[in-house]
Amino acid sequence: MPIEQLKDVVDYGIIGLLVFLSFITFAYAIERILFYRAVNLRDYKHKLALEIDLSKRLATIASIGVNAPYIGLLGTVIAIILTFYIIGDQQETIDPGEIMKHLALALKATAAGLIVAIPATVIYNAMLTKVDILLSKWEILQDEK
Repeated sequence: MPIEQLKDVVDYGIIGLLVFLSFITFAYAIERILFYRAVNLRDYKHKLALEIDLSKRLATIASIGVNAPYIGLLGTVIAIILTFYIIGDQQETIDPGEIMKHLALALKATAAGLIVAIPATVIYNAMLTKVDILLSKWEILQDEK
């Protein structure tokens, strides 16, 4: 695989995937927020049915939060390999500017992974808290009957 294609894998493949995962996270979060606002706890006779409906898509958000740093790290490793390849391939003097550009690319992939992971983890934890609150409210309604 030529050097430029590896650079494109990091720039468009890894970072593009992270942008896509970020979009999925926020789309699912918005859908869940709207569902939580509209859910009628009195419609549920069984706690497990309510729990299933409340927890839909949360595993996906959690998986994105957990795996985004690894995807960013993969981009970092590819960019570091690319940098070493460039250093080893140069016959004459090594251009420090070129090396710095490739190291910056590596750091960009790591940062992108963290930028996706941190909000996804925060959203997941906030949604879990909301699920717990709604389940507690459902139990209170059951006790009142």
